[in-house]
Amino acid sequence: MFILILQLVWLIFDDMAGKGITLAILMKYIFYVSVIAVPKAVPIAILLSSIMALGQLSENYEFAAIKSAGVSLQRLMLPLFSIVLIFSFINLFFLNNAYPWAMMKQKNLYTNIKKKQPALALVEGTFNTDVPGFVLKFDEKYGKDKNLLKNVLIYQTKSNGNISTITAQKGTIKTEEGSKYMSLFLENGYYYEEHSHRGSKIEVRNKAPFSSTHFDSYTVNIDISAFSAGDLESERYKSDREMLSLNQLGIYSDSLKLNWDDYLKNRATGFSNRLALEKLIPNTDTIGKKIDYPILSNFELQQQTEVLSIAENNIINSISDFQNFAGDFKYRRKGLNLIDTEYHHRIAIAFSALLLFIIGAPLGSLIRKGGFGLPMVMAIIIYLVYHFLSSFAGNMAEESTINHFWGGWLSTLIFIPIGIYLVISATLDRGKLNLNFWIDRIISFFNRFSKNKEDQTPKQDTEILD
Repeated sequence: MFILILQLVWLIFDDMAGKGITLAILMKYIFYVSVIAVPKAVPIAILLSSIMALGQLSENYEFAAIKSAGVSLQRLMLPLFSIVLIFSFINLFFLNNAYPWAMMKQKNLYTNIKKKQPALALVEGTFNTDVPGFVLKFDEKYGKDKNLLKNVLIYQTKSNGNISTITAQKGTIKTEEGSKYMSLFLENGYYYEEHSHRGSKIEVRNKAPFSSTHFDSYTVNIDISAFSAGDLESERYKSDREMLSLNQLGIYSDSLKLNWDDYLKNRATGFSNRLALEKLIPNTDTIGKKIDYPILSNFELQQQTEVLSIAENNIINSISDFQNFAGDFKYRRKGLNLIDTEYHHRIAIAFSALLLFIIGAPLGSLIRKGGFGLPMVMAIIIYLVYHFLSSFAGNMAEESTINHFWGGWLSTLIFIPIGIYLVISATLDRGKLNLNFWIDRIISFFNRFSKNKEDQTPKQDTEILD
């Protein structure tokens, strides 16, 4: 639990340390992060404790004594299984109620903290629109205090409606405590402004003068009083998928699916109208004479040129339409996949404790080791593999490579046969799990390929001449 919390806090520690954040705010943030980490901590805690407990019993031959008394492994695991099942339902309740609330509080608090420090709110590689009257973009933010910018682009909207464009190779952000301005010092750039109102007619705007100049250094003062006046408890984000309960995810998914179906229907109708498909009536003689093949042979040379030109334009327009449609299609489909995958993933995480207990209990009896040594290593490896498979399946479902159901349950379905195999092995008392045996088998498997590769390498014959 502590390691998971430390991992989440460490990701944002550099941004928060030394930025004037009070201890109370920091402790509140850590509390929200702790609540978020609980659903992930429960499965790995149950996995580790089951391996340690059963391993300790087997190491001290207490498990053998229990078996000699006629108590099977399944009977021994049944009370523990019931307890873990209760923990799984508690974890599901937690994921459905406390987890979304903590995610909402944590994200909004972190966003509001960044607004208190505008330098934190600026994200590299995107157009930052949170600063009133400015749109800022830069390729990289670096330096000890993350206040040095590279390849800066600024759009500034002035009171008269004019927009000035500023570009610079480098920039430095400087703010003083208590000041309502943030100074942006730019180096080696260009300044461009059109002296025309945006509401003017296009003919007037085309004839309007403009200013363009190169500068070695230029300072832009940005009013950040709106940031300082914000409330840290304000909640701007409430509808992200992590902030929704299972019921809300289901309702949101149904709503998105209706919009998705309407979207596809509209796109298909537009494509059909573009090609005039409704005018194509099959098996109807409209010219009263025999049609020769190829079709173009029925037209004069000039008409053939016109037909080919129209067909070419339709194809070009359709391809262009598809290319423009692809980005929007992927974005909408990805949003729907994320909602559906989150729904199944959250249920799978809740009952992953049950699955990992079924794996950990017989595994502990087979390795016959207690304490924090080998059981800790085994628990970490198993959980990392489970987490990797879960993340991998989620990413594939996000890109529509696999169904969203498999994106949430793939890791669980892969681990179920492993758990069944370990339970059968421990029940049949197949003896201590020999890790060295499996390691040697894996090494010999890879050595076989390297040996075949050496055998396929042609040998050069050498001739010794006297």
